[in-house]
Amino acid sequence: MEQTPSESQKQPIVWLENVSIKQNGQPLLHEVNLRVEEGEFVYMIGKSGTGKTTLLRSLYADCPIESGRAQVCGIDVATIRSRRIPALRRRIGVAFQDFRLLPDRDVYSNLEFVLRATGWKRRAEISNQILTTLASVGIEDKASAFPSQLSDGEQQRVGIARALINKPSLILADEPTGNLDPITSSEIMQLLINATHRAGVATLISTHDFMTIDRFPSRVVVCENGTLNEAQP
Repeated sequence: MEQTPSESQKQPIVWLENVSIKQNGQPLLHEVNLRVEEGEFVYMIGKSGTGKTTLLRSLYADCPIESGRAQVCGIDVATIRSRRIPALRRRIGVAFQDFRLLPDRDVYSNLEFVLRATGWKRRAEISNQILTTLASVGIEDKASAFPSQLSDGEQQRVGIARALINKPSLILADEPTGNLDPITSSEIMQLLINATHRAGVATLISTHDFMTIDRFPSRVVVCENGTLNEAQP
């Protein structure tokens, strides 16, 4: 990654060159280089505290980049202005370990909130998009259920639906199977893999789940010693 991708090259969804990030004023990551193509599925592994979550946050402009060059979904996130952040986040779906669903709203309303917050207005289109997305993750019968009425696996399926609802170019998942049993973890990973392959979405997953990586092998990058490296085969 010695030069910015030209228009004649395939445009990556994530492109980082010599990126440095601080946390609480202290250097955390330096000289990070990463390229993730459309339709590519990438695992990011590393010990706790090495900067995996911070790096993911920097990709959707929730953590500032100190130096270096960074493009996500065609937007320069190293110099992004606050008014451009909503446009960036409309192109990114994010799934979390702790689900982060709105507890006082049913599943349908959780997804409706995302759509309306990103500019959807027509009720019929919103309804169709929600029901279609819920069907794609296998919980179309849970639209009227509240998060407290769902199992952990069902809640994470809603989390995946929320990440997919706007047909993103990039999915970022931070330990999406961390609170799940092995069988449910495999089901959630299969959903993410299917989304990557079916829609050509780029997917970057932070995980400690080596059993899942063994079962669903793909490219692996390692966060260690303050930077990011390709895993050795």
